[in-house]
Amino acid sequence: MKINPFRMERWQSTWENRVRFNLSESGVHPMTPTELLELAGTDSQALLSQRLVYNQSNGTEELRELVAAIYTGATIDNVLVSNGGSEANYVTTWSLIGPDDVVVMEVPNYMQVWGAAEAFAREVRPFHLDEKRGWAPDLEQLDEQVDADVKLIIVTNPNNPTGAILTEAEIDRIVAIAERAGAWIIADEIYAGAELDGRWSPSFWGRYDRLVITAGLSKAYGLPGLRIGWAVGPTEFIANLWSYKDYTSIAPGTLSDLCARIALDPDTRPKIYERTRGILNENLGPLEEWLSGRPDIFHYRAPRAGAICYARYQLEINSSALAQRLKDEQSVLIVPGDHFNMDGFMRIGYGVPRPELIEALDRVETVIKSVAG
Repeated sequence: MKINPFRMERWQSTWENRVRFNLSESGVHPMTPTELLELAGTDSQALLSQRLVYNQSNGTEELRELVAAIYTGATIDNVLVSNGGSEANYVTTWSLIGPDDVVVMEVPNYMQVWGAAEAFAREVRPFHLDEKRGWAPDLEQLDEQVDADVKLIIVTNPNNPTGAILTEAEIDRIVAIAERAGAWIIADEIYAGAELDGRWSPSFWGRYDRLVITAGLSKAYGLPGLRIGWAVGPTEFIANLWSYKDYTSIAPGTLSDLCARIALDPDTRPKIYERTRGILNENLGPLEEWLSGRPDIFHYRAPRAGAICYARYQLEINSSALAQRLKDEQSVLIVPGDHFNMDGFMRIGYGVPRPELIEALDRVETVIKSVAG
């Protein structure tokens, strides 16, 4: 199997801990263990006394029960815990498609699954979100792209990089198109819980029997370093998926599983969402003011979820070249649009502490003025 480089991941993993201002992150400012424990109203004793054994490889029963509780009607047999949402995406894609299959994927999108699908499948076809309609999906295009050869449809809701949210009607139409072809759906819902208005995004869960939800603690929870994700799907599928995970990371970290149980406790989880939405609502205003003050350069649709804003710019410079200048000259990291196969855009993360965001935007301004001339 030959893989194409995952450009965005290599860009972020190389530089995100080496710049002063990381605006490439799509989640909110991460919590410390102390902050998590204080939010949960517990002490560190359970954490410090946990023996560092090999963990239950599909996640402890306690953690899977807590994940299942998010999805109405799910049980622990519907849940596989993974090392981050990325592993859930990878093993699910790997298990579902073969070299004769065709995949259809919503774009723009997080390109990990696009790259994996290119490696596993015969063909990957896009269906687009329409910027002019607030990044609504082109469902007529999806209908045209899905034929008898299509094995898998991939969506992310809320979307990365746009922060758009599908409506109930749009989800039902996607499901109907998949059902017509007998195709599976992977719905990456890792940004659910990070809605600015506090209203939980409509989920694909419970609408279709050939469906897998992937998610995790990275984005809406501010706990990316725990590397806890999950796949939720039909019981037989999840049982089989576990055998694929045996060939990747085997087990989640023992301390990560324990911290995840603390975070997903029914009394703690709403507090985490409140923290996340507080950061987003505090920071989006300054970002929008900055973007709106440069109408000759930037055009954007305000995100509805996630700590990311996807902005089109009018400058005579490639997006990766612009990102390189921001990193080299101002120690600011953003994600260039061509990492989503869309040059002329930049994805700006606004989940950092507000003073850092404001200073970082001032630094971006310096480079923008230099490029604009």
